[in-house]
Amino acid sequence: MADEPQIRSVKIPEDERRGWSSERPRREGEPSRPPDVSVRCRVLSPSDHLRYSPGSMLVIVSPSATDRDRFAAGMVPNKAALLSLGKVRALLEGRVPEEDMAARAAEVLDAAILKRLQANETVVVPADGMDAAERERYVRLAAGARRPRHLLLLEPARGDVAEEDRAALNELRRRLDAGELGAEGFQTAVRIGGAARGELKRIVFAHPPRED
Repeated sequence: MADEPQIRSVKIPEDERRGWSSERPRREGEPSRPPDVSVRCRVLSPSDHLRYSPGSMLVIVSPSATDRDRFAAGMVPNKAALLSLGKVRALLEGRVPEEDMAARAAEVLDAAILKRLQANETVVVPADGMDAAERERYVRLAAGARRPRHLLLLEPARGDVAEEDRAALNELRRRLDAGELGAEGFQTAVRIGGAARGELKRIVFAHPPRED
């Protein structure tokens, strides 16, 4: 009769028994994990107007900076709510050394965004590019202030998209349509392009009218 295999017992440390949950105690020297900002994302359909609650953050993303800025300026009547790196860079021009401009502009923009969010005031941010890391920075500011956050993808004509932006645009479009932007912390997402651009007349930050 063959010998029965010996069974070794392995003692699992107390702090590893719950796997990789956020409840697991952080080990000494281990970098702290950023808070989970993921939510369920609702994909909105384009319409003649988009309504968001007051005090929300709306991030406008587009591969065309000119198109994005023109759209934001035309759709957001409250200019104080419109905050962008371009606007901050213009304010800092000549006052900050060029080599420090990128870091300083981001710092000033984040502070301005956070100040409005903490006061429950609306913020509209035209993202400087297609980089997910930039979107994450804004989302974490809104999540920390417990304010709603939304994304609008503005799609220019195909000929206006630079070759180096095509892959990022296609991936963001795919993730938006699949409702996957909740992983980035956005509670709603919508993409505006083609005929939908002509139909959209305004973006409103107000509660729906009461039904009597």
